[in-house]
Amino acid sequence: MKKKRPILQDVADRVGVTKMTVSRYLRNPNQVSVLLGEKIAIALDELGYIPNRVPDMLSNATSRAIGILLPSFTNHVFADVLQGIESVTDHVGYQTLVAHFGYQPEKEERQLRSLLGWNVDGVILTERQHTPGTLRMLEVAGIPVVEMMDSSSPYLDMAVGFNNIEAARQMTISMVARGHRHVVYLGARLDERTLQKKTGYLQAMEESGLIPRTVMSEQPSSFSTGGELLKIAQQRYPELDGLFCTNDDLAIGAMFECQRQGIAVPQQVAIAGFHGHDITENVSPTLATVVTPRKKMGRIAAEMLLARLSGRGCDESCIDLGFSLRLGESI
Repeated sequence: MKKKRPILQDVADRVGVTKMTVSRYLRNPNQVSVLLGEKIAIALDELGYIPNRVPDMLSNATSRAIGILLPSFTNHVFADVLQGIESVTDHVGYQTLVAHFGYQPEKEERQLRSLLGWNVDGVILTERQHTPGTLRMLEVAGIPVVEMMDSSSPYLDMAVGFNNIEAARQMTISMVARGHRHVVYLGARLDERTLQKKTGYLQAMEESGLIPRTVMSEQPSSFSTGGELLKIAQQRYPELDGLFCTNDDLAIGAMFECQRQGIAVPQQVAIAGFHGHDITENVSPTLATVVTPRKKMGRIAAEMLLARLSGRGCDESCIDLGFSLRLGESI
C-alpha cells in the first residue's frame, strides 16, 4: 500500500511561504532568492518530497510500471541484468522505467526522485550505499524495493545477488594454488563491489601468507584502463606474476597489453577477471573468471517485486544465487 506522500502545501507550511512560491522554485530555482531557495531545498529534503508527474486522479492508482536504477549503460553486466528483469515484466504487462546514475549517489537520488514522480509501483536498485535523501524518499513512497548485485551487505527491503567477497577470495586462492605468489589486484571505478572484491583478495593473500598488492583507479573500467593499470603494476611491483581484476574488461585489457609486450600468459603473468562475459571464452588463452548469474538475478529481482505487489510476499527477503569459477587457460 503506497503511503500518502508530502504535497506542495506541506513544503510551503514548513518554510512559511505560499504553495505558489514552492512551485516556482521547483520550475526554476532562480525565480526565488538564494536564501529562500536554500530553505525550500532543505524542506524538500527533510520531507522526502516527490514531485507528482501524473494527474491527481491517478496518483493513488497503480501505474503498472517499475523503476530501475542502473549505474552504467555501457557495462554488459547491467545489460544482462535488465534483460533478465524484462523477461519477467514483459510477460505480465509491466513497463520498466530505467534511469542511469553513473555510480554517483547524489545522481541516484535525483534520478530516483524523477522515477518516483511517475508513480512507479516498485523500484529495483543496484547499490547499497544511498544518500539520506534517497532513504527518506523510499520511506515516504512506501513501495517495494529490491537491491541487486550483492547478498552479504545490509539491505533495505529485499535483496538478490551473490557474495562478491567470497567470489574474489576463491579466485585468488585458485591463482595461488597454481603457484602464483605475487598476485596484484586491479580495481577501477572504486564502487562498493570493487572494494568488496578487494576485501576478498586481501583475505586470500593473508590466508596464504602472501603480501597483497593493489593498483586502484577511479577511471571507468575498459580494455584501455586494464592495459594502463598493468603498466602501473609493472612499475610498482616488477616481481608480479599474477593479476586478479575486478571485472573482465580490465582483465582482457591487461591480457592484450601482455601480448603487445611479448609477455606469455599464464607462464609469466596469470590473469583472472570477474563476471564471465562471452568474450572471456573467445580470447586466447581463454580467460579465468568468476561467472555470475546476471540474467537470473534480474529475473529473480523482478519476480520478488511482483510477488510483493500482488500481495503474495516472498519466502526469503534475501536470496544468494551463488557464483562459479571458470579457470580457463589464463592462470
